[in-house]
Amino acid sequence: MDRRITADRGTGPLGDVVGEALTARVTVDGHGTVTRWNGGAESLLGYSAAQIVGRPAIALLADEAAARDLPPLGRLPRWHGTLALRHRDGHRLEAPVLAHHRAPDRGSREWLLVSPLTGRLPQPDDDTLVSWSFTQSPCCAMALYDTRLRLRRANEAMERSVALSEAEMRGLRVPEIVDNEAGELAEQDMLQVLATGEPHYRENYLRAAGETREHAWSVFLAPLWDRDGRLHGVCLSAHDNTDQYWARKRIQLIAEAGKRIGSTLDVTRTAQELADVAVPELADFMSVDLLASLEDLYESPPGTVTTSGPLALRRIAHQSVYPGVPETVVALGGVDDYPEHSPPAESLRAGHALLHQVSEPAIAEWIARDTVRAARVRDFGIHSVMTVPLTARGTTLGVAVLSRYRQRHPDPFQEDDLVLAEELAARAALSIDNARRYTRERSTAVTLQRSLLPQRLPEQAAVEVASRYLPAGAQAGVGGDWFDVIPLSGARVALVVGDVVGRGIHASATMGRLRTAVRTLADIDLLPDELLTHLDDLVARLSTEADGAGRAAGEAEPGDVGATCLYAVYDPVTRRCSLARAGHPPPAVVRPDGTVELLDLPSGPPLGLGGLPFEAVEAELPEGSLLALYTDGLLASREGDIDDGISRLRQALARPPASLDALCDTVLASVLPQRPVDDVALLVARTRSLKEDQVATWDVAAEPAAVAQARKNAVAQLVAWSLGDAVFVTELIVSELVTNAIRHAEPPIQLRLIHDRNLICEVTDASSTAPHMRRARTYDEGGRGLLLVAQLTQHWGTRHTAKGKTIWAEQTLT
Repeated sequence: MDRRITADRGTGPLGDVVGEALTARVTVDGHGTVTRWNGGAESLLGYSAAQIVGRPAIALLADEAAARDLPPLGRLPRWHGTLALRHRDGHRLEAPVLAHHRAPDRGSREWLLVSPLTGRLPQPDDDTLVSWSFTQSPCCAMALYDTRLRLRRANEAMERSVALSEAEMRGLRVPEIVDNEAGELAEQDMLQVLATGEPHYRENYLRAAGETREHAWSVFLAPLWDRDGRLHGVCLSAHDNTDQYWARKRIQLIAEAGKRIGSTLDVTRTAQELADVAVPELADFMSVDLLASLEDLYESPPGTVTTSGPLALRRIAHQSVYPGVPETVVALGGVDDYPEHSPPAESLRAGHALLHQVSEPAIAEWIARDTVRAARVRDFGIHSVMTVPLTARGTTLGVAVLSRYRQRHPDPFQEDDLVLAEELAARAALSIDNARRYTRERSTAVTLQRSLLPQRLPEQAAVEVASRYLPAGAQAGVGGDWFDVIPLSGARVALVVGDVVGRGIHASATMGRLRTAVRTLADIDLLPDELLTHLDDLVARLSTEADGAGRAAGEAEPGDVGATCLYAVYDPVTRRCSLARAGHPPPAVVRPDGTVELLDLPSGPPLGLGGLPFEAVEAELPEGSLLALYTDGLLASREGDIDDGISRLRQALARPPASLDALCDTVLASVLPQRPVDDVALLVARTRSLKEDQVATWDVAAEPAAVAQARKNAVAQLVAWSLGDAVFVTELIVSELVTNAIRHAEPPIQLRLIHDRNLICEVTDASSTAPHMRRARTYDEGGRGLLLVAQLTQHWGTRHTAKGKTIWAEQTLT
């Protein structure tokens, strides 16, 4: 159709186009004085600008009554109405006035008054303009329907949207024009408009005939009334807001990705979350592959993608609009080699996302090399592909590939889709890298921690033991929990459970240092409270060292070192257990009759505070008693109710166990929540006792002649125990230890033999001075006794008691 601008309108300055004189424009200042007067005002009232500017505006009113009827204009932002005005020639006229109360760039506020000059508008007439606006509206598809919901008129935008002319649609209903669910819904809405007389609004998303992509429509339905209030039809207007719709969808998808991607510190799950977010909102199929060179989660330097040749990628996640992901060529966990010019390899080497059509020669050549991949492309109608590299902190991690199917998304990916995919991939890559780094550090910490824990509990006769160590979930991190079983002299055993404050490699390393310190202090047979005092000093020193190292490294808040610990020593001869704790949960005891109780031990301060005392308590444990030591992770929960945890622990311990290992499993299953919030160390011990005929004790007089009698007593006891092979060595040991006690110590002196797995000889005296092994010179008459004891026995040593000391020596029995 030939279109031209009539009378060259619109090609000149603004004033020429709008016709400045067609509106009377007047400004009045805050004092009511006229400050501006245009040609339109002169045409309306006959005054020139020179005659009226500077005069009071109220003089233009026809009479004083009109002035009194004016509202309080000073408080209004705008006013409109009809004013009675006096023409210069004296006649009265009424003019519609619109007044704007505005603030100019400088000075006080003023009023702008405008009034159109009637009877001077050019052709065409109003009805013609209305008709043209309906038919030619470019941004709104409109149609008029009668009360039988038959189409009567449609504009050009409606004709384009349904690919039909007005003549072809006239007399048809909406479902007959648009044969889908949207047409049915529109007709139901029109019925509602006819029934209620109220407008109606609905949003539709559909593909119109002749369109290759779906559009989002905002549909407004309004009743058509005549002047007498009779309803004659319905006006349907549809606005195409596809761009705004997709912009909202992208924002929603990014917001959804922020909530769903990176919910855990697990690499595979994070990648799967990315695929789940993108399908089906953005793509019909998505795969996430990581470089195979990142195996074992070790740190890879930036830019490790080779510049040429194929790339090996491992599939860690994928998602599809079809259940079971039937279109995938690579299984989860599988590795595939991508040729140099394949889309994933090109995108990785380019370092940015790329758009591809399957029909491109390079893509077609790559697909043709793999018959399985070619069959998937053909069967599922893949026609558009995006490849997006996953990069974080300068390290290339892998690539995400997104595909669309012709039958579900006939429109290919656009540049906006590429930008959205890059945003999603960037978020996911950072989360994947965080998970990868955390997993590597956690794996290192767990390996370190497990290497520092007992690999095998030592054999000893005092107690039967079983243990469990359970790291917390990935979110919590690896802690510093530990346990230990330490054989002591005199057939005794030490049981230890501790917990270092903090998590990660630092906590694991600190745990290793404390475990080594406890074993060293236990080896010199310190009492439980004394051992914790030495351990407290060590933790305080470690904290000072950590503080100094942190400040030297520039850390704002250097981390303190702290720990809790429970140390217990059980003697199977006396069946007594000495315990002390430093801020640690108390142990649980199960008596042989099944009674469960928490031992009432003084809590003691946590290790590292320094200067505060610890107190040991002795408890008698009959043979067959159960002693359960644990860290606070066993009772901790997100709800924080420790009492519930203690109650569950009591109930679990009260059940008769088939074995100690089974009891450990029962305790963990019954007490721990489904997702523990902290590491757990559990050590369970069943006490044993030595029979009276396994221990022999003699008092020794503090005179040299008593040595021979001590030897005789020892030999007789060995014969009674059928240990004739040990007589010779035992005589030497008894002679040396008793002689030393008589010569260098104080009475009372006591000799004790213990027949357990090994043979133990002990000599106790009232002196606190410990003997020292020394190297005797060639002509020295003495000094060789302890050297002989050390050579002939497996272990020997000294332990201090409240009233003196005990020298002991242990022989291995064959």
